[in-house]
Amino acid sequence: MEKRPEFQRILIKLSGEALMGDQGFGIKPEMINFVAGEVAKVHNLGVQVSMVVGGGNIFRGVAGSSAGMDRAAADNMGMLATVINSLALSDALEKKGVPTRVQSALSMDQVAEPFIRLKAVRHLEKGRAVIFAAGTGNPYFTTDTAAVLRAQEINAQILFKATKVDGVYDKDPVLHEDAAFIPEISYMHVLERQLHVMDMTAISLAMDNNLPLQVFDLHREDNILAAVCGQGVGTRIYSSEE
Repeated sequence: MEKRPEFQRILIKLSGEALMGDQGFGIKPEMINFVAGEVAKVHNLGVQVSMVVGGGNIFRGVAGSSAGMDRAAADNMGMLATVINSLALSDALEKKGVPTRVQSALSMDQVAEPFIRLKAVRHLEKGRAVIFAAGTGNPYFTTDTAAVLRAQEINAQILFKATKVDGVYDKDPVLHEDAAFIPEISYMHVLERQLHVMDMTAISLAMDNNLPLQVFDLHREDNILAAVCGQGVGTRIYSSEE
């Protein structure tokens, strides 16, 4: 049966931890190759794909600041870690035949383009995947917030958060055996119940701009493809008024 995409322009948020596989640190070649293959399947349907990658597999700013480092310095290091991941993902996608551009919120012209909104949109229209690196370019903002911001700026129809869990639960499923899976939930309920889907700033920004979010397991084959084709993978977060 032919796959028909439900969305024409999307943004995929990948956690840095997803790229390290079972290593505990760094980038696992097999994992980044798998991720690139999953993204390529969606790109091959003609969907305009953009991505934001975290940096937690290399350096996490909050962890650095909790260890006594200045928070702004630690976050700057975290942003540089996302550039490393973005370049690795770009290379893997190019090897899969997906033309890719990396745009960085921090100026580093020798390795990435500067983030220019209209240029990013033009890349997407020409069939190139765009990876937004270095978060928002500012400390104190997570890559979740950067993903929502970039999705809004390029007018993406939905933000997919591909992570290590299969969706949203009412409590941590790792710690609680009786945790209940939630297939659909409103932004406000996520905020009120303080569910750790994304940070509160990201959820609030998505709610203010009515950007639908979908959370699902990255590690299951064809999950990104299924989500793009509207097959109800994971948890959908949207306005309760819809």
